[in-house]
Amino acid sequence: MSDSLIVDARGLSCPQPVLETRAALAKASSGQVEVLVDTVTARENVGRFARSQGWNCRSEEEGDGTYRVILTR
Repeated sequence: MSDSLIVDARGLSCPQPVLETRAALAKASSGQVEVLVDTVTARENVGRFARSQGWNCRSEEEGDGTYRVILTR
């Protein structure tokens, strides 16, 4: 998969961001998936889950309080 898949999980409470991420990673066996979240806890949980599934993870903080978690494999 060459296109980036974007999951907007802002405003969702845990564990929903992780569940949304899990569904996206099931569709994208490789490539890049970006997950947008708005809490540090969601950022950490999404990253931890993705790494447990063999994905590389990095995050960027946007100016509006959004975290962009970038998953690649």
